[in-house]
Amino acid sequence: MRYFCTLLGTLWLMSVSMLAAAGASSQPSLASVQAAAAEVGASELLVSKNARRQVPIASLTKLMTALVIMESGLDLKEWLTFEKRHVEASANAWSRIRVGSELPRGEVMKIALMSSENFAAYTLARTFPGGFEAFVTAMNAKAKALGMSGTHFVDPTGLSTDNVSTAADLVKLANAALQYPEIREASTTGYHRAWFRGPRYSLSFGNTNALVHQDSWGVTLSKTGYLNAAGRCLVMVSKMNGKPVVTVLLDSLGTHSPLGDAGRIKRWLATGQPGSVAAAARRYAEEKNQALSSPAGQATQAAQLH
Repeated sequence: MRYFCTLLGTLWLMSVSMLAAAGASSQPSLASVQAAAAEVGASELLVSKNARRQVPIASLTKLMTALVIMESGLDLKEWLTFEKRHVEASANAWSRIRVGSELPRGEVMKIALMSSENFAAYTLARTFPGGFEAFVTAMNAKAKALGMSGTHFVDPTGLSTDNVSTAADLVKLANAALQYPEIREASTTGYHRAWFRGPRYSLSFGNTNALVHQDSWGVTLSKTGYLNAAGRCLVMVSKMNGKPVVTVLLDSLGTHSPLGDAGRIKRWLATGQPGSVAAAARRYAEEKNQALSSPAGQATQAAQLH
């Protein structure tokens, strides 16, 4: 009888172990159409979902804008003037900032990063030595230097769908941006009140990533993005399973999908459990994958590469 009970116990433990192993997954379930994750400084991707597919990246562009500013050595305390755009924006670029007002370059960069202020990103480029075109040239030169072979920029804001990259490339960009404490601090500031002059007034700005307000995530770098063509996007460095991890999520359905994906990656790294994705988000990803895999979609990507 004792032997029989012991045998039953052993079989039960084996079945539990088998079920646990079956629940573990080589990759987490994600709503995002493209994704990548890697430990900070590592070249190997922990998570890879269409990670080398070239797609529009919307305001994730502003991480490169900030990186070019920091590497230029320009004075962050210099007051910049917000002047009317010399060309129309590719998408809605409405701003609360008044034309003619001034703000120090460091604060202009801060509100471009944490609140995704498009007029701020444009002003950083316009006031660059050589002007707007020289700035975009510097963005592409830096992308090439970082080995971002699937990346191309035409503007500093991300309002153009011609700003394209890959999830794997954006891991490289995040690692480069992470080297600058000014970018880390600016991108993770929860709230900021900017005081302009000429005329004098102030505006409050909030961070577009809700996770920067949660200490448990330990976010040290953040940038969100959105365009119709790009979907909801997120680049973030946060603590996962005790280590700093770069997470890149491109083209999700709905505001909460990238945050949900970040949570699924975090749990997967800790437990091996893939999690589940809402039916609507799963259908969206399937439809986008089908479209991008079609001959027309592949032709579009090939044209972007050239």
